Amino acid sequence: MSSISARIERLPFGRFHRRLLLMGGLGYTFDGLDAAVIAFILPVVMKLWGLSSVQTGVLGSANFIGFLFGALTAGLLGDRIGRRPVMMYALVLYTAASLVSAFASSWPVFFWTRVFAGLGTGAESAIVAPFLAEFVARRMRGGFTGALAGFFSFGFVGAALLGYFIVPGGPQNWRVVLALTALPVVMLLWWRRALPESPRWLEARGRAAAAAAVLDRMEAEAEGPLPPLVEEEVAPPPLAGEGRRGFAVQIAALFSPALRRVTAMTWLMWLSITFSYYAFFTWIPTLLVQSGMTITRSFGYSLGIYLAQIPGYYSAAWLNERIGRQAVIAGYMVLGGAAALSMAAAHAPMQIMVAGFLLSFFMNGTYAGVYAYTPEVFPTDVRTTGTGLASAIGRVGSIASPIIVGFIFPRLGFAGVFGMTTAVLLLGAASVLILGVKTLRRSLEEIARDELAATN
Repeated sequence: MSSISARIERLPFGRFHRRLLLMGGLGYTFDGLDAAVIAFILPVVMKLWGLSSVQTGVLGSANFIGFLFGALTAGLLGDRIGRRPVMMYALVLYTAASLVSAFASSWPVFFWTRVFAGLGTGAESAIVAPFLAEFVARRMRGGFTGALAGFFSFGFVGAALLGYFIVPGGPQNWRVVLALTALPVVMLLWWRRALPESPRWLEARGRAAAAAAVLDRMEAEAEGPLPPLVEEEVAPPPLAGEGRRGFAVQIAALFSPALRRVTAMTWLMWLSITFSYYAFFTWIPTLLVQSGMTITRSFGYSLGIYLAQIPGYYSAAWLNERIGRQAVIAGYMVLGGAAALSMAAAHAPMQIMVAGFLLSFFMNGTYAGVYAYTPEVFPTDVRTTGTGLASAIGRVGSIASPIIVGFIFPRLGFAGVFGMTTAVLLLGAASVLILGVKTLRRSLEEIARDELAATN
């Protein structure tokens, strides 16, 4: 372990970390708010511009398209130019595009501005977790990153409140809502100006003095005396070598003998949870209405689904440090599948409410494990590349799953849809348990060193 890593590992959780958590978490809140509020705006703009169902579906996919390319781009740039500038420019892009979309005069303009807003939120979502995890010691990293991801839930709850109480208030209120999702980000950008670059990334780039200066600042804010500095074995050299400037080299490193197993695992993990999540929550209202259940169209049901995210995320964040990320991800995936099957068998409104609450609890809780686990399994020099590519693969699942469900439902029915998505969840859980690596109470350098040692 280098002196920079050793200094990070001895720091207690204090003011600096709480500020990081709030800075990063508020970004995730606005990401979630932006993604969720579109569902409430689409019916309004569909009527406003006389859109067909196909055109409306295209608009609904705009954020996902942007998110996919934003996550991939952020991952590549984060390892090349640094985590901090990517995070800042992602917020600038999102704010500008979202504000322009509020003044869109036609659906093509609205589509492209939403794609660019998705680029910003996708980049933000992919970069924040690996960036801020590099500031945190092993003993609290899983809980910190899981809690960070939990801020998504506040955005979804906010979207429900805006969607139900402001959007219906007037024909132009959807524009007000879009402005409300963007303008507060300007204040967050101002606050984030003081956020330093990752000391681990600086050290990996040979900028030891700059990394030490960041640690000096963190130690100055520490509450109470620091324990003695204990240096351990130095981490292995970067996978991509000294000339790691090309994007192709960064991506190729993910498929090296040292990392191809965890790369495959993260892809399967992200694809399975994101495919199943959007299959469930895109189609549940429609499928249940076709079965004669109208409760999923109610404000109470929707708000309950969104509120269930909060304990889902934070229970998983707490368990990240008790039973480990692998157990949390696999356990919540399996329990989410069980909740889906119980919903498929439900016949009474209260049964549907309970099953829907549990489904949201476990599916969103899975993401608290996923966001904590993914950055940990990649070494510093390809950490954001690996995380961004895995997140982008997950977005392929979010785009494809509603389409696949649309084909399956007429042939296999309600039970067939839930059976298929539950099987996908089980596949994801198995991949994490079989192909994953243990990260609980291990430093990022120790994980990377052992991965490389296993291939030698």
